[in-house]
Amino acid sequence: MTTFIQQLINGITLGSVYALIALGYTMVYGIIKLINFAHGDVFMVGAYIAFLCVTYLKLGLLPALIISMIFCALLGMLIEKFAYKPLRNSPRISALITAIGVSLFLENLMQLLMGADSKVFPRLVNEKNYHLFHGKVVVNSKQIYLLVITVLLMLLLNFIVKNTKIGKAMRAVSQDMDAARLMGINVDTTISYTFAIGSALAAAGGVLVGLYYNTINPLMGVLPGLKAFIAAVFGGIGIIPGAMLGGFSLGVIETLVSGYGSSMYKDAVAFALLILILILKPSGLLGKNIKEKV
Repeated sequence: MTTFIQQLINGITLGSVYALIALGYTMVYGIIKLINFAHGDVFMVGAYIAFLCVTYLKLGLLPALIISMIFCALLGMLIEKFAYKPLRNSPRISALITAIGVSLFLENLMQLLMGADSKVFPRLVNEKNYHLFHGKVVVNSKQIYLLVITVLLMLLLNFIVKNTKIGKAMRAVSQDMDAARLMGINVDTTISYTFAIGSALAAAGGVLVGLYYNTINPLMGVLPGLKAFIAAVFGGIGIIPGAMLGGFSLGVIETLVSGYGSSMYKDAVAFALLILILILKPSGLLGKNIKEKV
C-alpha cells in the first residue's frame, strides 16, 4: 500500500507538468482546431529563459518564473502571427507541417545559441524530505513547490476563462468563430491571447521541470510535448478540464507502470493508451461525439 501511495504522489507530480503543457494544446485546438506541435519546444524555451535569469541575473524562482512566462507568451503570439495566421484558411495539413517546422526551428536555434549539451539548472529551493507512514513514503519539498504552483496556475486559468472579457471571447470563438465575429469580437486578438496564455503555461512547466530534475537540454520538450498531446486527447482535446484530467491520469499511469513493472515500458504504455482512446472513445474521457449534418 505504501508503494502505491508513493507512486501516486510521484505520478501527480509528473502529471501536473503534463497538464500544464496539455492545457496549451487543448486551448489552441479548441479555438482554431490546430495541433500545435511546437508547443513542447516553447516549454523548452521557458526552461532556458529561467536558467538565464537565475544564472546571469541572479534572480529567484518567482521572478524567473514570471519573466519566463511573459517571454514565452510573447513568443507564442509571434509564432501565431507569422507562422499560423497566414495559413488559417489553408488545409489543416499545411498548418500541421508548419507546426513541425517551427518545432525544429526552435530546437536547432536553441542548440545554436546555448549548445547541444545539457545545462545544470540551479537549485532554487531548499530540498527537504518529509517522511510519512513511518518513513515508508517520502515527499520532497520540490514536489510540493511544483504541485502548489501548478494548482495556482490552473486556478488562475479557470478564473481568466470564466470571469474575464477575454475568457468569454475565447469561449465564444471556440463555439462559433463567424458568429463571434458578427457580435463584434476581435477574433485575431482572441486567438493571439489564447496562444499567449497557452505558451505561458508551457513555460511554467519548463521552469518546474528544470527545478525538479536540475537539468535542461534543447530537446527536453520533445517527449513531454508528445505525452502532453496524449494527455489532451485522453481527457478530450479542446476541453480544459479534460486536459487537466488527462495530464494527471497519464502521470499516475506512467509512475505505476514504472513502480510495478519497468520504467522501460512507460513510454510504450503512454502511446498504447493513445491508440486505445482513439479506437474506443476518440472524443476523450470528457468529450462528446458531435454529429455534423452534411
